[in-house]
Amino acid sequence: MLNLKERARIARHKRIRKKVKSSPECPRLCVHRSLKNLYIQVIDDQCAKTIFSLSTLSKEIKERLRYGGNVNAAQLLGELAGERLKQKGIVKIVFDRGGYLYHGRVKALAESLRKAGIVF
Repeated sequence: MLNLKERARIARHKRIRKKVKSSPECPRLCVHRSLKNLYIQVIDDQCAKTIFSLSTLSKEIKERLRYGGNVNAAQLLGELAGERLKQKGIVKIVFDRGGYLYHGRVKALAESLRKAGIVF
């Protein structure tokens, strides 16, 4: 059973998803946050396919950081995601914060993506 906070987050996410639209040229970057880790997916909603996914559980991040549930991990995740997006030829995305507040880890992830040259 979901607690009250998680239900409210899911309701916010559903509300956001009504407005957030993506295209093959401008895919959606979806964020999921847990207590210990951060997960992102880049999704093409037209084809309903995930272009790629990355999390703080991946080898590249685990080698550099001990803990994946803090702002430093979110910044590193954003840098690596920015590199991967550029390799795939994607420069513009739609940022889907997943119903989470634009604060803390989510904000750090978004700002590091912008520093990597991704536009949203």
